Amino acid sequence: MSSTRTARSEGRRAEILRAAFEVIAERGYRGASLAAVAERVGLTQQGLLHHFPTKEALLVAVLEARDQWDAVPPGHRLRLDLLGSLVEYNAMRPGLVQTFSALLGESVSEGHPAREFFTHRYDAVRESMGEVLRAEYGDRLPGGLTPERAAPLLVAVMDGLQYQWLLDPDGVDMPGAFGDFLDLLGAGDAP
Repeated sequence: MSSTRTARSEGRRAEILRAAFEVIAERGYRGASLAAVAERVGLTQQGLLHHFPTKEALLVAVLEARDQWDAVPPGHRLRLDLLGSLVEYNAMRPGLVQTFSALLGESVSEGHPAREFFTHRYDAVRESMGEVLRAEYGDRLPGGLTPERAAPLLVAVMDGLQYQWLLDPDGVDMPGAFGDFLDLLGAGDAP
């Protein structure tokens, strides 16, 4: 395949992913159809199937793209202070947060095609957050919890703030509330 054709194909895939994010954010995964995504980018459903052969393949690509946008560059270690920056960044991308939240909420039902993705993702995220907390606080946080015990709570705060912010963006200052949580974590640090 020529480099021009490859670039065109990659560009079309990116358009399809953006459209899929929008449609899923509006309708949820179960309510989103390949036809609606195809229409949004000016393709026939057959044309969309050339790039993504199934709805599940498109879903996986959407989830992988979202994680790539939030990925820490190779060779960099995630730090607690950088999590606050990630929350601020998410506050500038409500459509992406809405898509992620809709898929996460739906994925808890049996048989949902994103269930396995989120199960594995949360295993990895909890482990990563445990490492972040260990690097910041050592073997015990100021309140006495181990990093491994506190990691699910940190993840719950991040995701829970996203839901609250989506429901009431004017009433919930997601970055500010997350900063308050980080202050709370370190409350025992003061002399």
